[in-house]
Amino acid sequence: QLEVVESGGGLVQPGGSLRLSCALNGFTLDYYVIGWFRQAPGKEREAVSCISSSSKYTMYADSVKGRFTISRDNAKTTVSLQMNSLKPEDTAVYYCAVRRPSLSPVCLLAADEYPYWGQGTQVTVSS
Repeated sequence: QLEVVESGGGLVQPGGSLRLSCALNGFTLDYYVIGWFRQAPGKEREAVSCISSSSKYTMYADSVKGRFTISRDNAKTTVSLQMNSLKPEDTAVYYCAVRRPSLSPVCLLAADEYPYWGQGTQVTVSS
């Protein structure tokens, strides 16, 4: 069983930035497919971004395109979600989701593609 751990959430003012990180306890994230999802109170879970096994392919929800960037660090120990120009509507619990390495060149923004999930980290955007 893979243990997924998110970090980096917090309170930030509108227009500010936060960087979320995802790691696997006891494993590197090399070639794992990673997705970020979020859920705001009273709303359905929403896909945010994903990165493929090779890290060559990324996807973003329209609501975050141009503001969020997903990346895998050189040591392959973490995948980060850099969030800039944050808006109050970005307030949610953010979850990292993991899928074992895949030959597919792409990743999918579909929750059922990811069997391993973290506990989530709260992001609050408020003045």
